[in-house]
Amino acid sequence: MIAILDYGMGNLFSIYNGLKRVYDQPMLITYDAIAQLREADGIIVPGVGAFDDCVRNFKPFSEALIERVESAVPVLGICIGMQLLFEASEEGNEKGLGLLPGTVVRLPDTVRVPHMGWNNLLPRRDSVLLDGITDADYFYFVHSYHCMPRDEARIIASVDYGVQVTAVVNRKNLYGVQFHPEKSSKRGLHLLKNFVSICKG
Repeated sequence: MIAILDYGMGNLFSIYNGLKRVYDQPMLITYDAIAQLREADGIIVPGVGAFDDCVRNFKPFSEALIERVESAVPVLGICIGMQLLFEASEEGNEKGLGLLPGTVVRLPDTVRVPHMGWNNLLPRRDSVLLDGITDADYFYFVHSYHCMPRDEARIIASVDYGVQVTAVVNRKNLYGVQFHPEKSSKRGLHLLKNFVSICKG
């Protein structure tokens, strides 16, 4: 079972329907079903909205998610769900989960904010999450803040948006994407299928 965390901040049905097209056992997990995370083969943290709201809403899940990360269960953070994995954000005052060292900063005034639309990935390192994906493949972004990992080796792919924007990160069993794979047509489904393969081991 791959769990999609329902903490009130995500495109839940979009990601559920996208995952359902490549995997037959997605499950939306709410606060009252946190114990089911112990049975999950993988976890998806979606997200749309402001960082502080995201952190506050996520707190009931925090301990269980960290436990599953430490147990080597694959986790995929999407958009602000990825930003939540970092230590802090300029968007708010709440602390992130700190699972990925680094911070989240606002896009500079030299580019249009928010960054909204389709951009091709610039892969930097090999990753099973990006198996079969090249710099000719486009994904859908919508965000005003971007992640700055302390260790650049964690950056698997970026996009050129006037500045280099971190698009994909990875640290062991922890993955994050700034774009929305569930809104990125066939290539987004391909990436979700890759994540399913990671979860199956």
